[in-house]
Amino acid sequence: MIELQNVSRRYGSVQALKNVSLKVEKGSVLGLLGQNGAGKTTLLNILTGYLAPTEGRAMIGGFDALMEPAQARRHLGYLPEQPPLYDEMTVREYLRFAAELRGVEKHAIPAHVEEVMELTGLAEMRSRMIGHLSKGYRQRAGMAQALCGDPEVLVLDEPTVGLDPKQITEIRALIRKLSYGRTIVFSSHILSEVQQLCSHVVILDRGEVKLDAPMANVHDPDEVTLLCTLGAPESRILRHLRELEGVKHVSVQPAAQADQTTALLAFRKQQEPERRLFALASSMNIPILHLSRSEDSLEQIFLKVIAN
Repeated sequence: MIELQNVSRRYGSVQALKNVSLKVEKGSVLGLLGQNGAGKTTLLNILTGYLAPTEGRAMIGGFDALMEPAQARRHLGYLPEQPPLYDEMTVREYLRFAAELRGVEKHAIPAHVEEVMELTGLAEMRSRMIGHLSKGYRQRAGMAQALCGDPEVLVLDEPTVGLDPKQITEIRALIRKLSYGRTIVFSSHILSEVQQLCSHVVILDRGEVKLDAPMANVHDPDEVTLLCTLGAPESRILRHLRELEGVKHVSVQPAAQADQTTALLAFRKQQEPERRLFALASSMNIPILHLSRSEDSLEQIFLKVIAN
């Protein structure tokens, strides 16, 4: 349903994307992750036909987004980070306008708009001016315009940014509902959100794909991760942690006090990590305040991937 084939994009001497290839099948929800400047927005702009790749092709429903834009966009609904709303229109007027732009037959527009408003929880707001809507309802209106024309593919750029916790929960529930029978790609800085909603994850770093995997397969079966808090400042202990035999990488976490260090340590599985950590702490006369094995969260995996 979505396919990128060796897509690159340069801005002068800056390489924003480099040989990005990925494929998303119907019914999948793909989470696109990356630091600021990793190339996420460039990738989404190419995917939606707003930007031409320097090299490669972006396909939507079998159509080239650049060479066959009209056909590709019939399959595509897009919610940018700032939804394209018209404050002087009512919700119903705006969605009728969006449906007309998306090629919905004129006689079918009223029923189609009512269906979209029901689906997105906007029915009670149909006569409200968009300029008078709360942030959460404005985001719903943006989602509703993306659904006009009943596209098979949805591209959502930071769909929950700026929302309060209740609104975030509602938008996530809506995304789950919309995923049935559709292909969804969304970018988010909230890693827990991606972990909850997505069946697949792609991590971009400096324009390159560093991870492309089903969510169920992102954990490394050959690693053991320890979460520990030690009674010593980072300046005293961090170098020694990194030199422990069998350690693959160390990630420092926020500690409760300045004279403590909290860290995630990933070991090769056969290295008896607890024994080695106890021996180090004992030799340096440093108390271990907390120690537990930790199954990698997506945040930990993200930090590992971009560190490589």
